Amino acid sequence: MEETHTMTEVTPPIPPAPPIPPVPPTPPIPLAALLAREDLALRQLTGPPAAGVLLHTAHTSEMSDPYPYLLGGELLLTAGVHIPEAAGTAAYFDAYVTRIVEAGGAALGFGLAPVHDTVPRALVAACESHGLPLLEVPPQTTFSGVARAVWQLMAQARLAELRRVTEAQQSLAAAAARPDPVPSVLRQLAQRVGGRAVLYGPEGAEIAGAGRLPDEAARAALADLAHLVTARAATATDTAAGIHLSAYALGAGQGFVLGVASPHREPADHTIASVAAVLLSLLTGEHQTGTGAARSSALVRLLLGAPPEEVAPLLGAADRWLIVHASPQAGVVPDPVAASALGAALGSPLVDTAGDVVRVLVPADHPPAPHPGWTLGVSAPATAGALAAADTQASRALTRARATRVPLLHHSTRPSLADLLPASEAESHAHALLAPLTPPLAETLRSWLSLHGSWDRTAVALSVHRNTVRQRIARCAALLDADLDDPDVRMELWFALRRG
Repeated sequence: MEETHTMTEVTPPIPPAPPIPPVPPTPPIPLAALLAREDLALRQLTGPPAAGVLLHTAHTSEMSDPYPYLLGGELLLTAGVHIPEAAGTAAYFDAYVTRIVEAGGAALGFGLAPVHDTVPRALVAACESHGLPLLEVPPQTTFSGVARAVWQLMAQARLAELRRVTEAQQSLAAAAARPDPVPSVLRQLAQRVGGRAVLYGPEGAEIAGAGRLPDEAARAALADLAHLVTARAATATDTAAGIHLSAYALGAGQGFVLGVASPHREPADHTIASVAAVLLSLLTGEHQTGTGAARSSALVRLLLGAPPEEVAPLLGAADRWLIVHASPQAGVVPDPVAASALGAALGSPLVDTAGDVVRVLVPADHPPAPHPGWTLGVSAPATAGALAAADTQASRALTRARATRVPLLHHSTRPSLADLLPASEAESHAHALLAPLTPPLAETLRSWLSLHGSWDRTAVALSVHRNTVRQRIARCAALLDADLDDPDVRMELWFALRRG
């Protein structure tokens, strides 16, 4: 029998506990997992299949009406002490089972001994009538042993869910560091939830997506849910055609929404999707070291003819800059979101995308490090007035980095003998010497010389076939009437190419 205690002492109100950070909820366990425990020797007598019955806890009660003590989802354990000797009728058991079902009880376990040698047939009939699973608990199995087994199985399920969340967090973070971060994060999320993940833009259009949905109606419902949270900047869930839908307004405040659809909703899915939403908020947000107004002002002044030296202070406190040219190693064309993510990783919002190359303007006191998935070429530090020359340096450094297959290459700033000549005379000589060459031929010759005459590396650097390199170099030799195998000729041409 359950005891009733009367409080004789008044205690002061307890202050509310601080909010607990959201974590994956403890998952329920299927009744089938409990029945599979051979040490318990439980046997299901009636009710729906055990695989579809979920247990949230186990509770023992000998009350004739356990309704007030149930929260829902329990395996209720009883030895039948509450059954009156003269009232073991069908009506009594029907009323008893009805109250358990009304309270949301998941299953009923009836213990044999010390009161009953068998499970009453009227109880079996009542459970079968109301669809309540009924278990026979043998004499050697204690109720505390059954409860302990339930908690052990729940702890195992909880550990598995935490492991799943941890692995998902790691894979999502790795995806966010790729050259195509948004599609990569969506692909990982879709794979982890076994459904589809979509990024919607401020106008409600689908920007990127991954995974598949079996029902077109679910796709339309997900888009409608995304529109709803765009207007309210919130999170919402729904179900359409048996598909579970979720939409997350991203925190950048620019109208982007993450939509997730999956045929099943596991306890950890919300946590995994929330991690993806945070990463996508960072990727779609505007990473700034200064204000947008200052950058807008700098652009206007440049268009109105202000010199770079006057405009540069609006972009930050740096007086010297590095130009970084970056190219994805996978050969994909970077989109604006990927370029923004790279700029954020390098610590600068000053990003430009041109073809397959991303250019980033970085303060000289924050030299870049190699970034996974990218090949970087870095200029020498330069003032605002020398950024055009630094851009050329970064471009050539990237070309050499591609050809030599290194993740990052800096432009060499070591002084040379060429610096001893007046710049005007050196440039005049270079223009005269290289005059017969077209720009493509001059660039091919420069790359070929910088890579020590390697046909293969030059072909990689210029993204052409090695035979094309051979033909161009032969054409250069003919136009210049020079022996390109002569090291003195090569040295003079290299000097001219650097100055020309």
